[in-house]
Amino acid sequence: MATAHTPATEHAREPSFYEGKTGFKNWFITLDHKRLGMMYLVGTMVFFLVGGIAALTLRTELLTPEQDLVSATTFNKLFTVHGAVMVFLVIIPAVPAALGNFLLPLMLGVKDVAFPRLNLLSFWVYCFGACFFLFTLFAGGLDTGWTFYTPYSTTTGTAMLSATAGAFILGFSSILTGVNFIVTVHKMRAPGLTWNRLPLFVWAIYSTAVIQILATPVLAITLLLLIVERTLNIGIFDPAMGGDPVLYQHFFWFYSHPAVYIMILPGFGIISELIAVHSRKHIFGYKAIALSSIAIAIISFLVWGHHMFVSGQSELAGVVFSFLTFAVAVPTAIKVFSWVATLYKGSIEFNTPMLYALAFLFTFSIGGLTGIFLGSLSVDVHLHDTYFVVAHFHYVMMGGTIIAFIGGIHHWWGKMTGRMFNEAHAKWGVLLVFIGFNMTFFNQFVIGQQGMPRRYATYVPQFQQQHVLSTIGSYILGVGLLWTAIYLLRSLRSGPQAPDNPYGGASLEWQTQSPPIEHNFHGQPVADTDPYNFPQIDRSGGMDAH
Repeated sequence: MATAHTPATEHAREPSFYEGKTGFKNWFITLDHKRLGMMYLVGTMVFFLVGGIAALTLRTELLTPEQDLVSATTFNKLFTVHGAVMVFLVIIPAVPAALGNFLLPLMLGVKDVAFPRLNLLSFWVYCFGACFFLFTLFAGGLDTGWTFYTPYSTTTGTAMLSATAGAFILGFSSILTGVNFIVTVHKMRAPGLTWNRLPLFVWAIYSTAVIQILATPVLAITLLLLIVERTLNIGIFDPAMGGDPVLYQHFFWFYSHPAVYIMILPGFGIISELIAVHSRKHIFGYKAIALSSIAIAIISFLVWGHHMFVSGQSELAGVVFSFLTFAVAVPTAIKVFSWVATLYKGSIEFNTPMLYALAFLFTFSIGGLTGIFLGSLSVDVHLHDTYFVVAHFHYVMMGGTIIAFIGGIHHWWGKMTGRMFNEAHAKWGVLLVFIGFNMTFFNQFVIGQQGMPRRYATYVPQFQQQHVLSTIGSYILGVGLLWTAIYLLRSLRSGPQAPDNPYGGASLEWQTQSPPIEHNFHGQPVADTDPYNFPQIDRSGGMDAH
């Protein structure tokens, strides 16, 4: 993208934002969005490790039909830890809080977000909420499942109060981040950066922020009512005290289904950037992709009832929610078809970010299409609470959000760290992650259709072969993720210096040095061209040379 000022490469290199004010205290109280983004990245990756270890332990227990590694109670605690940590501490904050914080002001051509102090507060609120989850782990765990369903959560003897309090606090971090992003997009864009010139990643983060602000308070109220019921013995959700457990499900899913799109919409934005940049082609259907993000944000508030087809709701409500579930597939399909059309006759560079984008297209398409089965009333009655749901959810969240997140980290790694990773090592990482993920979850569609219920520590022997395959796949996936972490961390010490624009991107974040200077840009950039109007670059000395 052209600017009114001299490109970053023609300036003498300045100290990066890492080299400004050093020391723990200066990071502790930093107002720099880039430092906060990197701290979010480290925090979410630490909890990703915690959730991953819990998942591998679960899969190891399921190698055999018998209960031979952990007790049934411990098994329940492990899948609660895995689900709650992955949802509330990893997937929801990962892309908006880590990549969003780092990249949004750069893409908008500004020096920081609208409210830097609020940004710092949201990070420490996240850390405070995370401490409650850590306390839960050391206080004996929680065995209700990540949804905290009543009456389990009102009768369990495990650390329910600390877990729900942690999720309650984390909601405030999400709301503060959403407010900050919306104001930044509305009020702080660079001159010339109209709505029709915003990068699609910005559109996705903006749509996500809308959902964060509108949906998260519902979860906060629900968890607060649960805490009040537990501590004061007031009958709200517990039928033993005159409460209604189905009411809890309505409240919870009114937030949690939009939360699915809090998780996946930022991933959509990443994929739009990856496919456009690495196919050297203008994104197909820019306005359709941008507006489909807004459409998904709106429709996401109207489909929560498809989680409750077997809860006793009326037949009319079931039909309406089923129809709306099919409707949300339309804007999602617009994105997928636009990405495929962008690839058509593009000058595709099969580097690591593009390979992750292609893996996303495969895995997320499976996740989306299997969601149609679960949105159908009659089919869902058979598949409800089976491994089919487990597979579908992981194909959307892991195969969608996490795959996109890892691809985004590789795409902007040079910009964030100033170092390039080893491309050959990275391609092996893509292969291991892709093979391991599909080995783990694809066959779970089959055993789910055959009646294997989820969340069971034991099962009938006829399912053992498929469980063994899933467990081996989870080990391969774990090795792939560990391998990815190793070569990325190694690049910080020995990787070659990153160019300012290694992939020939045209949006504003590529117009500053790598890693960016403390105030982001030399002067005020001006956005006077399309963010997907790519210059032709010589790739002869590109990433493969490293």
